[in-house]
Amino acid sequence: MKLNRTAKRTVDILKLVSRKPDGITLDEICEKLDMPKTSAYDIATTLAYMGMLQVTKGQRQRYTIGLTAYRVGINYTNNLDFISAIDPVLKSFAREVGKTVFFGVRSDDAIVYIRKFEPENPIITTATVGTKNPVYCTSLGKAILAYTDEEERQEIFDKLTFKKYTERTIDSLAAFKEELDRVRERGYALDARELEEHMECVGAPVFGQDGGVVGAISLSSLYKPAEDYDALGHLAREKAMELSRILGFLGNSVDKQPRRD
Repeated sequence: MKLNRTAKRTVDILKLVSRKPDGITLDEICEKLDMPKTSAYDIATTLAYMGMLQVTKGQRQRYTIGLTAYRVGINYTNNLDFISAIDPVLKSFAREVGKTVFFGVRSDDAIVYIRKFEPENPIITTATVGTKNPVYCTSLGKAILAYTDEEERQEIFDKLTFKKYTERTIDSLAAFKEELDRVRERGYALDARELEEHMECVGAPVFGQDGGVVGAISLSSLYKPAEDYDALGHLAREKAMELSRILGFLGNSVDKQPRRD
């Protein structure tokens, strides 16, 4: 498939700027994306005119995400019809377990956090709605990919580049495949301080009416040696199945989902 270079550069600029809440200069965009300054300037100027980027003038102009881009993102979330059905359950679950609850979906080889609910006395979590993280070191990503169709999963495997975020991060495809096998055996996934040294998370897949995985939920908290993460995993799995039933899934449990490989 032949990709339009200008369209690709436009998306690359939007993705880069979205990761820079304090803004980014044109020179930094060119350096990060290895892009000619004239091309970057034309695209950034057009995006700013259309409201996709916002320009902060000073000694050097800085670009941040604009209101139009934000609205596009909100419309995407609103178009996920099932979100309104699961929001109250996730909100109540966060209060019940006293941990931050996320709902995420897969975007290519990354996970995107779509919803976040915190308990009464939340801890600070770096993940916010819209944040993207790799599938191989997040409980959400593992939970989703473990139950993803084999052909689609292989496409993701082919794209993965493993990066060590902590000494516990999975750093090879072979190890990742073994981890996904364990996820299917348990019905829930663990992020054992693989993305952040001080955070431990458990996640479980959520299925739609057709039996396909539509996303996953996770419980996140500061790592505590005395915490029973397997017990939390079972809680996450039970709640994820409750959500799946709300969405029309007729299966009995995650354990009975086909491996599809």
